[in-house]
Amino acid sequence: MNRKFGRRSFISTAVAGGIGLSIPGYLNASSAPHNKLQKRVGIIGLDTSHSIAFTKALNSEGASADYQGYKVVAAYPKGSNDIESSVKRIPEYTDTVKKLGVEIVNSISDLLKKCDVILLETNDGRLHLQQALEVIKARKPLFIDKPIAASLKDAMAIFEAAERNQVPVFSSSSLRFMSSAQEVAKGKVGKVLGADCYSPAYLEKTHPDLFWYGIHGVETLFTVMGTGCKEVVRVYTPDTDLVAGTWEGGRIGTFRGTRSGKSGYGGIAFGENGTAALGPFDGYDVLLVEIIRFFETGIPPVSSKETLEICAFMEAADESKSKGGVPVSIDAIMKKAKA
Repeated sequence: MNRKFGRRSFISTAVAGGIGLSIPGYLNASSAPHNKLQKRVGIIGLDTSHSIAFTKALNSEGASADYQGYKVVAAYPKGSNDIESSVKRIPEYTDTVKKLGVEIVNSISDLLKKCDVILLETNDGRLHLQQALEVIKARKPLFIDKPIAASLKDAMAIFEAAERNQVPVFSSSSLRFMSSAQEVAKGKVGKVLGADCYSPAYLEKTHPDLFWYGIHGVETLFTVMGTGCKEVVRVYTPDTDLVAGTWEGGRIGTFRGTRSGKSGYGGIAFGENGTAALGPFDGYDVLLVEIIRFFETGIPPVSSKETLEICAFMEAADESKSKGGVPVSIDAIMKKAKA
């Protein structure tokens, strides 16, 4: 593994993959002084089921070889301060991870002293910028669970800090790595001419509407459509959202967010050579494999450009809703966030 990473290497890799870095030597198992077979994972936020799922997968006796010796050794439990559904989970989830051999610490600072890489799992995206900056300052590779932040502006600040400090960071929903979506992204139906995707879109008053849960379906949409969305229109009712994006070349992709009836995840992609169903949800393991590969290589599987465009799409949807369903330019949203 290359342990030197100059400015020129950084720029070329960042362009190709968002922000990708060569991982420092302490992540090479053969040189790790604490345990040459173990790479130490820290978790920030025990207010989401993702923390439990990842810890069980990494710390089980029969852990997959895909996880390459990574183990959760410590966690900082603090998550949301005021989202009731998150706050009430912390005591139970703290007890659960303790039984899995995880040390509970009192601060992110304490966590960073004990770990090589970090999973930022706090459910509340409003806290992610502050929490991520601590990790980035310590130069620890970082995965940020959805949503990357509770605003496009904060997401931009995270990636800018990561680039400035040459720290690898990425964020994604697990829906991106469904085998059906990945097959389409890799050319199963040829060029994707359009797609219709759906997921639950429960609302949380502290977050822009789609950032809280609708992001799962939006991420699926971008997985198969790619970047290049130009304009967004949203139709809203209490039970349903329908958000249509127009991509370069006139391609149209839609997201349907549901808040009533039986929920699910999926969609359909329309390609030059046929159509393909998207779904069902494959679980968290497919995401965890990508996270571990990212920790090993420093190369994010999702570019910062795409993650920021996803945030802009969701903010544009909110603005379209507030203006009665008029089209909103992605470029305008990006410029507003940079102002």
